[in-house]
Amino acid sequence: MSGLLALLDDVAGIAKVAATSVDDVVSQAAKAGAKAAGAVIDDAAVTPKYVQGFQPTRELPIVWRIARGSIINKLLFLLPVGLLLSNFAPWIITPLLMLGGCYLCFEGAEKVYHLYKPHHHDADEPKDLTKDPAHLEEEKVKGAIKTDFILSAEIMTIALAQIPPSNIWFEAATLAVVAIGITVAVYGSVALIVKADDVGLFLSKNGRLGLTRALGRGIVQAMPGFLKLLMIVGTAAMLWVGGSIVLHGAEVMGAPFLYDLIHDIAENVAYSVNTATGFVKWFVTAALDGVFGLALGLALIPVVGKVILPVWQMFRPSKSGGAH
Repeated sequence: MSGLLALLDDVAGIAKVAATSVDDVVSQAAKAGAKAAGAVIDDAAVTPKYVQGFQPTRELPIVWRIARGSIINKLLFLLPVGLLLSNFAPWIITPLLMLGGCYLCFEGAEKVYHLYKPHHHDADEPKDLTKDPAHLEEEKVKGAIKTDFILSAEIMTIALAQIPPSNIWFEAATLAVVAIGITVAVYGSVALIVKADDVGLFLSKNGRLGLTRALGRGIVQAMPGFLKLLMIVGTAAMLWVGGSIVLHGAEVMGAPFLYDLIHDIAENVAYSVNTATGFVKWFVTAALDGVFGLALGLALIPVVGKVILPVWQMFRPSKSGGAH
């Protein structure tokens, strides 16, 4: 009997350790996911455009196909590569983060730049509206998954950098939770966004109460403004997170001047206000990180346009060479 009690006690202990490990994984995944806010919001803001122009019945299947591609990107490709780098070449994580931060700054600054200097060419818009819808859908989905791969790489790298030193299984479990959780959150939100106008239209036409019909009309009228707001928030988040990543990376690599300067300014402002000092310090830091991110992104626009893209085009396979 005492042996049975001892066994039960051991099982209870193992279960307690396992439960604690699960709690730790979820907790670390939540913290890591929060740090990737800029890329996450941008992902949610960008994806709805890939379903524009299709029949309403195809919107959710397209979102599902992109979400499935996103999960494959994260779990089958980015997670193993991230674990290998973390365990065998950890020194490369900070430079990769800074590269990703530069990408976020460039993307955000380009959006701001085109507000003042609009361009009429959009590579994501179909060139031939008479194409077979199935073929056009395939092209859109492939394009969305390629874009998602870049954003997912940034999300996973940011998440990996936030995980405290631990064993490879804990890192793998945490990254898997981040990958699944963020994908569900992003593409669940996208599904709601792309169908919101349909729901509003249905309510406006079929609602039994005047209040319900008014709610439906309100949803339809609010969606364009909401999408613009989402794009603005996504752009601001990209600049803030991208700038913060680059500044922190520079500090880690031995160039702390700007990082320390922003930290000192935020502290001085917070203590001079002497109200909600924690929030004020965070807000000033985020704002200055965003200003730095915007400046860096604007500086990168000509570099990308005149150097990186021409080089990329030189090595890119020609589409006229018999693509299927």
